[in-house]
Amino acid sequence: MAPDPVSFGGVKTADHEAATNPAEQEDAVLEAIDAIRPALQADGGDIELLEIGADGVVRVNLVGACGTCPVSTMTLKAGVERIIMDRVPGITEVIAD
Repeated sequence: MAPDPVSFGGVKTADHEAATNPAEQEDAVLEAIDAIRPALQADGGDIELLEIGADGVVRVNLVGACGTCPVSTMTLKAGVERIIMDRVPGITEVIAD
């Protein structure tokens, strides 16, 4: 039985099937970002996908209020990274540029 989803900013997270190729993986990451985006926008920020490395590292750009917020690192690691890693197998880390 799968664990209960956890919520972050109204976004539910859960295990999902593995993406089988890079295009599917990118689509899944973009879908996860789209799910997270309203919570970030509610605080005056936003997020942009820059790239997904072959090592599974997702590079994003936090913009608006998120780009200058002193707790953006916590938002990135405790929220964004956790949700993307929950939803997209093969992702090892999310970092902001």
